Amino acid sequence: MKSVLRWCAVPLLAATVVAQTTTTTPKKMVHHTAKSTITADDVQQLRDALAAQQRQIEQLRQQMQNRDTALQQAQQQAQQAQEQLQQVQTTTSDAQQKAAAAETAANNQKDAVIKLSSDIADLKGTVTSDAVETQEAQKRMTVMEGLVGRFRLNGDIRVRGENFSQTGTQDRNRARIRVRFGFDGKLNEDFLGGVSIATGSLGDPTSTNESLTNVFDRKTIALDRGWIAYNPVAHKWLSVTAGKFLYTWQRTPATFDSDLNPEGFTEKASFDRHSGMLRNTSIQAIELLYNEASGGQDSYALGAQGSLKFQFGYWTTTPSILSLKWNRPDAILSQSAFTVGATTTGFTNTATGTVTGIPVPGEGPGCAGGTGFPAFPSCVFGPNGMTNATFTDAAGKVHFYSGFNYIDFVDTNQIATHNARLPLNLLLELLDNVDAEAHPLGAGGVVRTDLGSQNKEYGFDFSIGQTKNKNDFQIGYAWNRQEQDSAIASFVESDQRAPTNIVQNRFYALWKVRANTVGSFTYWRGRTLNTSLQNSVRAAGVAAGATEPDLNRLQFDLIYTF
Repeated sequence: MKSVLRWCAVPLLAATVVAQTTTTTPKKMVHHTAKSTITADDVQQLRDALAAQQRQIEQLRQQMQNRDTALQQAQQQAQQAQEQLQQVQTTTSDAQQKAAAAETAANNQKDAVIKLSSDIADLKGTVTSDAVETQEAQKRMTVMEGLVGRFRLNGDIRVRGENFSQTGTQDRNRARIRVRFGFDGKLNEDFLGGVSIATGSLGDPTSTNESLTNVFDRKTIALDRGWIAYNPVAHKWLSVTAGKFLYTWQRTPATFDSDLNPEGFTEKASFDRHSGMLRNTSIQAIELLYNEASGGQDSYALGAQGSLKFQFGYWTTTPSILSLKWNRPDAILSQSAFTVGATTTGFTNTATGTVTGIPVPGEGPGCAGGTGFPAFPSCVFGPNGMTNATFTDAAGKVHFYSGFNYIDFVDTNQIATHNARLPLNLLLELLDNVDAEAHPLGAGGVVRTDLGSQNKEYGFDFSIGQTKNKNDFQIGYAWNRQEQDSAIASFVESDQRAPTNIVQNRFYALWKVRANTVGSFTYWRGRTLNTSLQNSVRAAGVAAGATEPDLNRLQFDLIYTF
């Protein structure tokens, strides 16, 4: 475009110059004729005309450039508009397709919405009913969670291997198992409670063991504890316990076996102090019920215990003294077949004097043997034998020769050492049955004048270590000498040589293999104290008055606790 304008401008300029020249020439020539020369003014005018024409051409060129620029911008804008138009057309097409699809989907959903509305109407009543049921279930679950949260499970499983050996007798080996399971916790702010079951013969309250025998039969399990305790928040020093419960007083197996859970009531007041040498003072009353007679007087034990706890630097000592009076204990010597766990019962033919035995189902220790004791229920209750002195009246009824009123002094001591895992432990005991009678009865009813009242027990238990944490260990030695009528034979330690009238040694070691698993070894070595006494236990071939060889009893235990 610019080139065209240039080529057009040149002829135009030339034509203009010619025209001007042609027009002025005659005058000039006339003037030349007149004067014969062209003046400087004429040349200047021509130059001015050319300059003006040049400026017009330049202006025209600038206008053409501006028009070219405007045209290019217009073309670009037109191109952009075209592209936008294409995009709009594409978007419109997509929108139209989507609108068509949406319309189709809307038509399809319309029927579904109508059906759904109908279903919702049908379900509305069901949902309302389910919501009510869910709320009730949540309430019940909340109550259950609160109940479970207040209680804790407890128990243990013990597997035992055991060996008996004694000079002159056949060795005995047996395997045993013990299972205990229970729970306890808060019933509310002021009351606690618990329930526990355990294996063991129903006729033996002093053992929860079951021997692995009887052709793989099922083992007996029954209620072991069930109790409620009143511990008011406003009076934390007070505790009242009722039912079948763990011991609330300080004792040793010389009076009550550790597996036996007493029945009755206890009321305890305990006052703690956090400074000074005296750290605790406790006193409690004890009422134990052991025979309810529907047609006669009941049998029970009444007592009390006081204890103190002292702290002298590394040494902690807790001395206590117990007084426990047993009322009408003769009921123990005349118990039913169920109580003694008899496996046979029977009768005596009065005409012929023949005793006939009839087997009955069940397991248990049965009637205890002894001088003049009945062979069939009602008979003497003594799961581990009856070693107390007895006599039989004219009617053939068995009685204890002595009464039983315990005065039991127990003192537990612990001395901390530089190794916190190795404390020194010492237990001391002196038991005196103040109601025991001096009696003249020897073995086989032979009258003796040198037997005395046979009313005391004394002993100690010393150990080092503890079993609180993993890899803790404890080793110890215990010794006791228990005379014939120091305690009621039916309730004392079941693992020693005999219930009473014994000298007993016990060596033991325990290792806490895991936080909830303990391995232990116990070696019992004991003998009858005086084989001259009535109802004394003697090994085969040992005559009355002779010294009995020691019975050795080895126990290997693995105990899992939860």
